[in-house]
Amino acid sequence: MPSRGAWSPPWRARSCRSTWRTVSRRCSRTGIVTAHPTPAFALSVLTGTTAWVLLATVTRLPVSTTHPLVGAMVGAGVVLGPGAVAWASLVTKVAEPLLVSISVAYAGSAVLNLVPGRVPECVCVTDQPSLTPASDRTAAMVVAIRPALAVHTGTVADCRAHGVASRGIGVTLNGLHWLSGGAASFARGLNDTPKIVAVAAFALVPAGMRPVHLAAVVAIAMAAGGVVAGMRIARRLGDDVVAMDPVDGAKANLVSAALVGIGATHGLPISLTHVSTAAIAGAAGARPSRLNFRTLRDFALAWTVTPLVAGVVGAAAFLIIR
Repeated sequence: MPSRGAWSPPWRARSCRSTWRTVSRRCSRTGIVTAHPTPAFALSVLTGTTAWVLLATVTRLPVSTTHPLVGAMVGAGVVLGPGAVAWASLVTKVAEPLLVSISVAYAGSAVLNLVPGRVPECVCVTDQPSLTPASDRTAAMVVAIRPALAVHTGTVADCRAHGVASRGIGVTLNGLHWLSGGAASFARGLNDTPKIVAVAAFALVPAGMRPVHLAAVVAIAMAAGGVVAGMRIARRLGDDVVAMDPVDGAKANLVSAALVGIGATHGLPISLTHVSTAAIAGAAGARPSRLNFRTLRDFALAWTVTPLVAGVVGAAAFLIIR
């Protein structure tokens, strides 16, 4: 089973140019599960992943989608056949990106919060006319007005871009939150959607469903889940890890979006949950005493049991439905 984060259609793979079953058989040799996955295997992996993520959501524990997928793949892979799991790949393709991404997210957010200076409420760029001499041949100074860009910072009320007669662009702190939050959400879509599609495709693509349609269904389902129950996790992350102000939150979003986006483009199974938690914790900067270590302990325990529980459920489901 390929472990790359980005979806690679079979018709674009240089070494996989025959039927879908041949594609899955050949391409799976380089991933976590080296044996040929079956539709029952795919359903078992999705069952193990869904069961754990739903339980974690009910208990308000922010867990990754990536790592229960991996755990369920390993659990079902053990049942699939002897030697079906490439254990060495778990270190290089799962454990290392996980640890590095958490460390980089925390360090990046901490460095941003150590930068001195107060972040303005608004940054605006406006057209500001300037006066220049039009001719030196006349005694009187004839002036011509030419536009010049000017950058202003300050409060929303002081920003000239928000004036009725002004022409310009203003970015407020609230606007930065929308942009950074949207960037993090887009990065999650790049990173998580292809993984679910890659698993489900083994059962649904041979049945006639196109990968692009499957990706659209997965994306819609993820968005619906966020609307229905996402605030349970958002409040736990936003309120219980460290006391943040709006600027801290925007910085954490930017760090998370950058790291998860880079991971998605390089096919690394980086978790937005882990990266976001580390970036939020990094808001403590040089004062780690601000952190709620009890909450972080609960998160660490949940992350540890995530692949184990998903693996057990995935293996049990495969024993039942294969």
